Amino acid sequence: MIISQLNARKITILVILVNWLQPSICLALPPREDIPEEVLRTEIILEGRSPIDGKPLSASEYEELEAQLAQTRFSPQIDPQIQQLIFLLQIRKLIKTIIPFY
Repeated sequence: MIISQLNARKITILVILVNWLQPSICLALPPREDIPEEVLRTEIILEGRSPIDGKPLSASEYEELEAQLAQTRFSPQIDPQIQQLIFLLQIRKLIKTIIPFY
C-alpha cells in the first residue's frame, strides 16, 4: 500500500511537471497589431529624411534635394599638385602590396 501511494505521488508529480514545462504556444506568436514583414516590404514609402540634417521631407522635396546635391557634388576643383600627390600615394600603395618590405 505504501508503495502504491509512492507510485501515485510520483505519477502525480510527473504529470504536474510535464504540464508545467510545456511551452506556451501563444508566446511564440507575434502580437495581433504587428504588421507582417511581407506587407511592409511591398509598402511604398512616400516620405523621406534629408541626408543633410535628417528633417522629414515629402517625395517631391526629397527629389529636388537629391537633384541639387547631384549638381553640386563634383563641382569643386582640386589643385593639380594635390592630384599628383594623390596619384603618387596610390602608386606607392600598389607597390607596397606587391613588395611588402619596400
